[in-house]
Amino acid sequence: MKKFIYLASQSPRRRQLLEQLGVAYELLLPEPHEDAEALEVVLPHEAPLTYVERVTKLKLDAALTRLDRLGLPAAPVLCSDTTVALGRVILGKPLDAADATRILTTLAGKTHRVMTAVAVGTPDHRWQAVSTSRVTFAPMTAAQIATYVDTGEPMGKAGAYGVQGRAAAHISRLSGSYTGIMGLPLFETAQLLRLAGFSC
Repeated sequence: MKKFIYLASQSPRRRQLLEQLGVAYELLLPEPHEDAEALEVVLPHEAPLTYVERVTKLKLDAALTRLDRLGLPAAPVLCSDTTVALGRVILGKPLDAADATRILTTLAGKTHRVMTAVAVGTPDHRWQAVSTSRVTFAPMTAAQIATYVDTGEPMGKAGAYGVQGRAAAHISRLSGSYTGIMGLPLFETAQLLRLAGFSC
Protein backbone atom coordinates (compact mmCIF):
# COMPACT_ATOMS: atom_id res chain seq x y z
CA MET A 1 0.00 0.00 0.00
CA LYS A 2 1.13 3.54 -0.78
CA LYS A 3 1.98 5.71 2.25
CA PHE A 4 1.02 9.12 0.87
CA ILE A 5 -0.42 10.87 -2.17
CA TYR A 6 0.26 14.15 -3.90
CA LEU A 7 -2.51 16.75 -3.78
CA ALA A 8 -2.34 19.06 -6.80
CA SER A 9 -4.69 21.71 -5.43
CA GLN A 10 -4.33 25.04 -3.67
CA SER A 11 -7.71 24.68 -1.97
CA PRO A 12 -7.51 24.61 1.85
CA ARG A 13 -10.91 22.88 1.89
CA ARG A 14 -9.56 19.92 -0.10
CA ARG A 15 -6.67 19.62 2.34
CA GLN A 16 -9.12 19.54 5.27
CA LEU A 17 -11.25 16.89 3.58
CA LEU A 18 -8.26 14.64 2.86
CA GLU A 19 -7.25 14.99 6.50
CA GLN A 20 -10.80 13.98 7.45
CA LEU A 21 -10.21 10.73 5.54
CA GLY A 22 -6.89 10.27 7.30
CA VAL A 23 -4.97 10.49 4.03
CA ALA A 24 -1.34 11.58 4.24
CA TYR A 25 -0.49 13.95 1.42
CA GLU A 26 2.15 16.29 0.08
CA LEU A 27 1.28 19.33 -2.01
CA LEU A 28 2.24 19.34 -5.68
CA LEU A 29 1.33 22.87 -6.70
CA PRO A 30 1.82 24.63 -10.03
CA GLU A 31 5.20 26.30 -10.46
CA PRO A 32 5.42 30.05 -11.23
CA HIS A 33 5.91 29.48 -14.96
CA GLU A 34 2.73 27.36 -15.22
CA ASP A 35 -0.49 29.14 -16.24
CA ALA A 36 -2.89 27.19 -14.04
CA GLU A 37 -5.78 29.60 -14.65
CA ALA A 38 -5.63 28.95 -18.39
CA LEU A 39 -6.71 25.35 -17.79
CA GLU A 40 -10.07 26.59 -16.45
CA VAL A 41 -11.15 28.59 -19.51
CA VAL A 42 -14.62 27.49 -20.69
CA LEU A 43 -14.82 26.47 -24.35
CA PRO A 44 -17.66 27.84 -26.51
CA HIS A 45 -20.96 25.96 -25.99
CA GLU A 46 -19.28 23.57 -23.53
CA ALA A 47 -21.67 21.66 -21.27
CA PRO A 48 -20.93 21.92 -17.51
CA LEU A 49 -20.27 18.19 -17.07
CA THR A 50 -17.96 18.06 -20.09
CA TYR A 51 -16.17 21.14 -18.77
CA VAL A 52 -15.51 19.84 -15.26
CA GLU A 53 -14.29 16.47 -16.54
CA ARG A 54 -12.00 18.11 -19.12
CA VAL A 55 -10.50 20.61 -16.67
CA THR A 56 -9.81 17.92 -14.07
CA LYS A 57 -8.08 15.76 -16.69
CA LEU A 58 -5.93 18.73 -17.76
CA LYS A 59 -5.01 19.43 -14.13
CA LEU A 60 -3.96 15.81 -13.68
CA ASP A 61 -1.92 15.86 -16.90
CA ALA A 62 -0.11 19.00 -15.70
CA ALA A 63 0.50 17.56 -12.22
CA LEU A 64 1.92 14.28 -13.52
CA THR A 65 4.22 16.22 -15.86
CA ARG A 66 5.31 18.36 -12.89
CA LEU A 67 5.97 15.25 -10.78
CA ASP A 68 8.20 13.80 -13.50
CA ARG A 69 10.01 17.09 -14.13
CA LEU A 70 10.81 17.55 -10.43
CA GLY A 71 11.98 13.96 -10.06
CA LEU A 72 9.91 13.41 -6.93
CA PRO A 73 9.25 9.97 -5.38
CA ALA A 74 6.44 8.03 -7.05
CA ALA A 75 2.98 8.26 -5.46
CA PRO A 76 -0.60 8.71 -6.72
CA VAL A 77 -1.58 12.26 -7.68
CA LEU A 78 -5.04 13.65 -6.87
CA CYS A 79 -6.70 16.55 -8.70
CA SER A 80 -10.20 17.96 -8.47
CA ASP A 81 -12.36 20.71 -9.95
CA THR A 82 -15.77 22.04 -8.92
CA THR A 83 -18.27 23.67 -11.25
CA VAL A 84 -21.54 25.40 -10.40
CA ALA A 85 -24.16 25.41 -13.15
CA LEU A 86 -27.64 26.84 -13.55
CA GLY A 87 -29.02 24.89 -16.47
CA ARG A 88 -26.21 24.90 -19.04
CA VAL A 89 -24.75 28.17 -17.73
CA ILE A 90 -21.44 27.72 -15.87
CA LEU A 91 -21.05 30.09 -12.93
CA GLY A 92 -17.35 30.18 -12.15
CA LYS A 93 -15.26 32.06 -9.62
CA PRO A 94 -16.24 35.74 -9.39
CA LEU A 95 -13.87 38.28 -10.90
CA ASP A 96 -14.67 40.89 -8.24
CA ALA A 97 -17.37 41.92 -5.75
CA ALA A 98 -19.70 43.14 -8.51
CA ASP A 99 -19.40 39.81 -10.31
CA ALA A 100 -20.04 37.93 -7.05
CA THR A 101 -23.19 40.02 -6.57
CA ARG A 102 -24.32 39.16 -10.10
CA ILE A 103 -23.76 35.43 -9.60
CA LEU A 104 -25.52 35.31 -6.22
CA THR A 105 -28.44 37.33 -7.59
CA THR A 106 -28.73 34.73 -10.36
CA LEU A 107 -28.71 31.83 -7.86
CA ALA A 108 -31.09 33.37 -5.30
CA GLY A 109 -34.42 31.54 -5.10
CA LYS A 110 -33.30 28.83 -7.54
CA THR A 111 -31.89 25.30 -7.53
CA HIS A 112 -28.54 24.76 -9.23
CA ARG A 113 -26.13 21.87 -9.77
CA VAL A 114 -22.69 21.49 -8.24
CA MET A 115 -20.44 19.08 -10.11
CA THR A 116 -17.09 18.07 -8.68
CA ALA A 117 -14.80 15.84 -10.70
CA VAL A 118 -11.95 14.05 -8.96
CA ALA A 119 -9.09 12.27 -10.68
CA VAL A 120 -6.29 10.10 -9.34
CA GLY A 121 -3.36 9.17 -11.52
CA THR A 122 0.02 7.52 -11.72
CA PRO A 123 2.32 7.51 -14.73
CA ASP A 124 0.63 4.26 -15.85
CA HIS A 125 -3.02 4.54 -14.79
CA ARG A 126 -5.75 7.13 -14.31
CA TRP A 127 -9.12 6.98 -12.60
CA GLN A 128 -11.82 9.65 -12.59
CA ALA A 129 -15.29 10.13 -11.08
CA VAL A 130 -17.86 12.92 -10.87
CA SER A 131 -20.21 13.80 -8.03
CA THR A 132 -23.31 15.84 -8.91
CA SER A 133 -25.35 17.56 -6.21
CA ARG A 134 -28.23 20.03 -6.15
CA VAL A 135 -28.37 23.14 -3.99
CA THR A 136 -31.36 25.42 -3.47
CA PHE A 137 -30.92 29.00 -2.33
CA ALA A 138 -33.81 30.75 -0.61
CA PRO A 139 -34.78 34.12 -2.07
CA MET A 140 -32.21 36.73 -1.03
CA THR A 141 -32.59 40.49 -0.79
CA ALA A 142 -30.05 42.83 -2.29
CA ALA A 143 -28.98 43.76 1.24
CA GLN A 144 -28.43 40.11 2.20
CA ILE A 145 -26.33 39.53 -0.91
CA ALA A 146 -24.31 42.69 -0.29
CA THR A 147 -23.67 41.68 3.33
CA TYR A 148 -22.42 38.26 2.23
CA VAL A 149 -20.24 39.65 -0.54
CA ASP A 150 -18.71 42.11 1.96
CA THR A 151 -17.39 39.16 4.01
CA GLY A 152 -15.06 38.30 1.11
CA GLU A 153 -16.13 34.66 1.33
CA PRO A 154 -17.43 34.44 -2.27
CA MET A 155 -14.04 35.22 -3.80
CA GLY A 156 -12.13 32.28 -5.24
CA LYS A 157 -15.15 29.98 -5.05
CA ALA A 158 -17.15 28.54 -7.94
CA GLY A 159 -20.66 29.98 -7.81
CA ALA A 160 -19.46 32.73 -5.44
CA TYR A 161 -20.24 30.86 -2.23
CA GLY A 162 -18.92 28.32 0.23
CA VAL A 163 -21.47 25.81 1.52
CA GLN A 164 -19.45 25.35 4.71
CA GLY A 165 -19.44 29.10 5.43
CA ARG A 166 -21.94 31.90 5.94
CA ALA A 167 -23.82 31.06 2.75
CA ALA A 168 -25.34 28.12 4.64
CA ALA A 169 -27.79 30.61 6.20
CA HIS A 170 -29.36 31.05 2.75
CA ILE A 171 -29.36 27.42 1.57
CA SER A 172 -32.82 25.92 2.07
CA ARG A 173 -32.10 22.49 0.62
CA LEU A 174 -29.32 20.35 -0.76
CA SER A 175 -29.11 16.82 -2.07
CA GLY A 176 -26.11 14.79 -3.04
CA SER A 177 -22.62 14.99 -1.55
CA TYR A 178 -21.95 17.72 1.01
CA THR A 179 -18.20 17.16 0.67
CA GLY A 180 -18.60 17.22 -3.11
CA ILE A 181 -20.21 20.66 -2.83
CA MET A 182 -17.27 21.71 -0.63
CA GLY A 183 -14.87 20.64 -3.38
CA LEU A 184 -13.87 17.00 -2.85
CA PRO A 185 -16.48 14.20 -2.74
CA LEU A 186 -15.04 11.85 -0.13
CA PHE A 187 -16.95 8.72 -1.15
CA GLU A 188 -15.72 8.91 -4.75
CA THR A 189 -12.25 10.01 -3.62
CA ALA A 190 -11.89 7.01 -1.31
CA GLN A 191 -12.98 4.66 -4.10
CA LEU A 192 -10.40 6.07 -6.53
CA LEU A 193 -7.61 6.02 -3.97
CA ARG A 194 -8.29 2.33 -3.27
CA LEU A 195 -8.02 1.62 -7.00
CA ALA A 196 -4.65 3.38 -6.92
CA GLY A 197 -3.46 1.13 -4.10
CA PHE A 198 -3.96 3.59 -1.24
CA SER A 199 -5.70 2.43 1.93
CA CYS A 200 -8.32 4.78 3.36
